[in-house]
This record gives sequence, C-alpha cells and structure tokens, in this order.
Amino acid sequence: MNKPLRRIAIFCGVLILALLVRTNYLQYVRADELNSREENRRVRIERYAHERGDIIVDGKAVTGSVETNGSDFKYKRVWKDGPMWSPVTGYSSQAFDSTQLENLEDGILTGNDDQLFFNRTLSMFTGDEKQGGNVVTTLSGAAQKAAFEGLGNQKGAAVALDPQTGAILALASTPSYDPSVFAGNSDKDSEARAKLLADKDKPMLNRALRETYPPGSTFKVVTASAALENGLYDSIDEPTDSPLPWILTGTRNPLPNEGNIPCKNASLREALRYSCNTVFGKISSDLGNKKMIEEADKFGFNEEVFTPVRADKSVYPEDIPSQNAMAGIGQASNRATPLQMAMVASAVANDGKLMQPYMVAKRQAPNLDTIYTAEPKEMSRPLTAANAQKLQQMMETVVQSGTGTMAKIDGVTVGGKTGTAQHGLNNSEKPYAWFISYAKTDKGSPVAVAVVVEDGKANRDDISGGGLAAPIAKAIMKAVLDGK
Repeated sequence: MNKPLRRIAIFCGVLILALLVRTNYLQYVRADELNSREENRRVRIERYAHERGDIIVDGKAVTGSVETNGSDFKYKRVWKDGPMWSPVTGYSSQAFDSTQLENLEDGILTGNDDQLFFNRTLSMFTGDEKQGGNVVTTLSGAAQKAAFEGLGNQKGAAVALDPQTGAILALASTPSYDPSVFAGNSDKDSEARAKLLADKDKPMLNRALRETYPPGSTFKVVTASAALENGLYDSIDEPTDSPLPWILTGTRNPLPNEGNIPCKNASLREALRYSCNTVFGKISSDLGNKKMIEEADKFGFNEEVFTPVRADKSVYPEDIPSQNAMAGIGQASNRATPLQMAMVASAVANDGKLMQPYMVAKRQAPNLDTIYTAEPKEMSRPLTAANAQKLQQMMETVVQSGTGTMAKIDGVTVGGKTGTAQHGLNNSEKPYAWFISYAKTDKGSPVAVAVVVEDGKANRDDISGGGLAAPIAKAIMKAVLDGK
C-alpha cells in the first residue's frame, strides 16, 4: 500500500473508532439521561403504547387505560373516583408527565422495571403484547371515602395509619382534582390543567403530604411526651408547678388560655383535657429548646418522610425561650404536615413505637405473581411503653370528658387531642381546626388519624378541632373498625 492510501486508511479507521466510541457513549453512558429528558417524546409514546398496569385498593383497580384515536399515543390513563384517589395515585398525562405513585411506580406500571425482565423476555417469544404490572396499595376504600366525604367542600386533609405496621389507610386532600381531565395530549387537556393550576384554592396541592400547618394544641401530645421522657413529672395526676397567669420566658407577656379554665398547677391529665396553654408552654420552657427538638425529632419532625411519595419536612424550630414556649403549644414557627401528626398519634397508640409510614403493600407482575411485598419497619421510639400508656390515658380522658367528646365511638376506646391553630399576621386569619386520635380494641389499635380543616367560610367562634375535625376523624376510625 502506497503512502497516500495508507494515510487515508488510517484516517478512515480513526473516524470509525470515533463513531464507535461516540455510539457506545450515547447508548450506555448517557442512555438513562437521554431517556429521561422531557423533550424525548419517544419515551412518552412508548409509555402509552400499551395498557399500563393498575393501582389497586381493596383488590380492585382505581385506575384503567382506554384506547385513543388521532394521536401517536395509543392509550390514555383514566381513574375511577379520580378526585378521591388523586392524592394517592397522582396523575399520568401524555402531555404533562406523571406524579406520585404513577411516577414512582412507572417502571412496574409500564412493564419496564428490571423486576419484570423475565415477563418481557417471555412476551418476546410468545408474541403477547407487552403488559404493565400492578401496584397494590395499603389503602382502605372505606376509610378513604369517609375521609374524602367528611372533608366535603372544606379545605383540608386527613391521614389514617395502622399504628402497628405504619400502613397508610387513608390519605385525602380537599379540594381535589380529577387527573382524567388532562391525561391526554389535546388543547382541551392543556386548558383543563391550566385552569387547575390557576385555581386559588390549589386543588392540585396534596395537603396531606405537601402542606405544613401550625399544629396548634395537638402538639401538646409531643410536649407531654417530652415531659414524661425527661422525668419532669412521674405521674400524670400529680400537680404541675404551673402558675396562672404564666409569663412567657424573657417577656412581660402572660400566655393566655382559651377561656376561664382550671389550669393553675393542673396535672398533665387535666391540662391536656382542658388544653391548658400555660401548663404546656411552661413545660416547653422548663425543658428548653434542645430537649424539645430532640423529642420532636423522635416523632419524625425536621426530616422529610418518604411513603414512598415524599412528604414535606415538619419543623420544630431552633428558637429563643419565649418562642420555644409558643412552639411547645404548637404555635410560633412550629409546623407539621397532617401525615406527621398522624404519626404522633400512631406512636402513642403503638406503645411508643413509631412505624415507617408506607402505602405500597405489593407489586405484581402482569400475570399477578407477587414480585415485592412490603415489610413494616420501625422508624423510632419516641417514648417508652410505660410513658406511652400514660399518654394514652391522658388522650382517652380528652375524648371521654374533655374537648374531644365528638370522637366517641360506642363500645370502643378512643384517645384524641383537639387543636385550634392560630395563624396569619397577629393571628388575624381564621384558625385551622385539628384533631388527632386513635381507636383501640382488644386486639390493639388498628387506626390512628389526623385531620386538619381550613374552613374559611365558618364563623371564627365556631371553629374548633372538636367541632369540625373530630367528627371526620370519628367517621374514618369507624370505617376502619367496621372493616376489621
């Protein structure tokens, strides 16, 4: 080979080598990144080229797929009772991607997950159309319906947990939205989504997981737990060293109670029964900010929680003494998600053991073989079993003869705590109504609940956790108990 030809051959070889390197780089190194890019329409087309698997509640699908015409997307996602279930499922849209379980479990639902490799390979040989797997949830249809209908036209959220496992039984948020209205790829779908996003009531906000509220007096359960765990009081019936009025630490301002209630030196049981701000504000001040943060952290505050859908971080703040006292009664910068407060009630009901909340019980292959089963996991122990049982007695007194009597269920032991959380500049906004509770039977406690209601239409004086939120919690607990 003469010299010019040799140079041309070497040059061509270098070009081929560069092409091979580039091709392998794109196909193997950057494949995941390119596949996940929003502008990669082929990924979305493939996602909807066949029917997605379903999200299952109580053995029945709450999702489905329908064929579409006039589009390169063959199937479109649909939901049954979309507004009731969208806080759990999220949406899956040909135009706007997906959220929550529809997003996190997309690999199973589309059949692309590595766990379904065998099924995909088998389909290649049998010629069967590719199918997605199913996601079986922990949700209870009856509890979810009770939560959704109980909230009704009010803004708010409700979460129910199984204290013994952490399984999420209900997760409702209102106002809600029907994900079916923008599941397609048309101008009509775009308009429907734009209308939802522009709605001032934020129907697409998952208030159960992604909104934090001042927890108000429901947080006194955590403060009482901190008092017991730190040995501030041995008995829940001994008098506390709590003057009336009590002056906020570092200020000249008395901390007011709601009305003329017997809070002077009230025992922990009576202080929770009447919801004494002075007693629990002073406990928080006596313990100090560091110990209060330590106890709140054990209940799950100050960290995001993954169910697997992410819940925003609830916050017990680092603060000065006067603000720490206010945070101890669920005010100031203290903020919590409804999920977080359900976790508080759940840990108390489960004798001090807090279980990791989860909503996926199983994953199924297209042939319904189970390829994953959730195992309950202990998350922490915020308080000892002995102290948890003391706190149960206190919460049961609240329901028997305190501010939570609206949550009573015949023949069932119910513990609870009301909350009316002030907010806005100088507390100018209408308060949020809270209620946290659990029900207990001979077999233990099958359900713990947190409910928050933002009722802007109610008269300010009519807003209370016992009046607005407790009846909803009762309906949820009863739905779970009736289903056992």
